[in-house]
Order: sequence, then C-alpha cells, then structure tokens
Amino acid sequence: MKMFMSMMLVLTTSFTVVAQDKPMAATYKVDSSASSVKWVGTKLKGQHAGTVSTKDGFLTYQGDIITAGEINVDMSTMTVTDIPVTDEMNAKLLGHLKSPDFFNVEKYPNAKLVIIGSEKTKTGLKVKGNLTFIGKTNPIEFDAIVNKTESQVVTKSGVKLDRTKWGLKYNSGNFFKDLGDKLIDNEFTIEVDILAKK
Repeated sequence: MKMFMSMMLVLTTSFTVVAQDKPMAATYKVDSSASSVKWVGTKLKGQHAGTVSTKDGFLTYQGDIITAGEINVDMSTMTVTDIPVTDEMNAKLLGHLKSPDFFNVEKYPNAKLVIIGSEKTKTGLKVKGNLTFIGKTNPIEFDAIVNKTESQVVTKSGVKLDRTKWGLKYNSGNFFKDLGDKLIDNEFTIEVDILAKK
C-alpha cells in the first residue's frame, strides 16, 4: 500500500511539474487605431504605395510563440500615398485598384489573415498562416519582429506576395505579352505593424 501511495505521489508531482512548465495561453486584441498596413507595388517604370486599415483581430500567445490569431482588413479604406490627394491621378489610380481589374473591393470588401502557428528564429518569429483576399485563400509564411509585455504586443513584419496566386493577373507578364512599359510586377510588398492589447 505504501509503495502504491508513493508511486501515485511521484506521478502526481510529475504531472504538476509538466503543467507548470507549459506557459499559459494569453490573447491580445488588435488595436486598429494604432495598427497599420502599408503596401508597395512596382512596375517597369516606377512604383506606387499606399495603406489599408485593419478592422479587428487577435493574437494568441503561449509564452513567446504565437499559436493562433486573426487580422481582418477593410479593403474599402485603401489609399494611395505616393500621389498627392489633390492630384486627379490619385483618385484615378485608387479607383482602378478598387475595380475588378485588381482588388474588386465592392465584391470583396474584406481581407483576412488567419495565423495557425509560429516558431522562433534568431530575429523573432517565423509566422505561418492563410491569407484571403479577392475571394481566394493561400498559405503564407513571413518573419515578424515581436516586442511583448504582459499587457501588450507590438509586431512588425514585411511580406512579399505574388498577386497572381490570388488570381490578380492584370498586366502580368505571366499572362500577357508585349506589355512594354505597362508591365506590372507580380510581387507586391506589404508592411504590417500591429499593436495588440489584453
């Protein structure tokens, strides 16, 4: 009997230690007013840049690892920042980007990143997730620099995306020939700065 009780005590202690070693999960809500998404698209002769706004979202951490998350983006908030707002070309370009040639914002007003996990790197985290826009979803991976405290998390990341994987083919050299200076690069870059709080 004493031997049985001793074994039970050892097992109970072992399970307790394992439970204590595993960090508790903590969820942080995205502060949209303090978060930003910047984009840059390049073409044969130059580039354009702008922003879109986050709507809401969350990041769930276990220790220093993101285990889950979601970031929702309001595509109707898209802006162009490299052309003055007073220049008629600003509204022309913005209207074209929101049209069915590009992001078809009227039909697809939202974009969403669903984070499924991450792993530590020398500089931060390698984040894995699924990105949805224009009605299509593709897996993506990107590096993030994270500054985490008990009350909030700040993440900074840069992501290169091949727009053709989401069916955005306008003036892509992969699908159209002899475009000349109208050629638009397949890859565009987004820089995402997220502030999330408990």
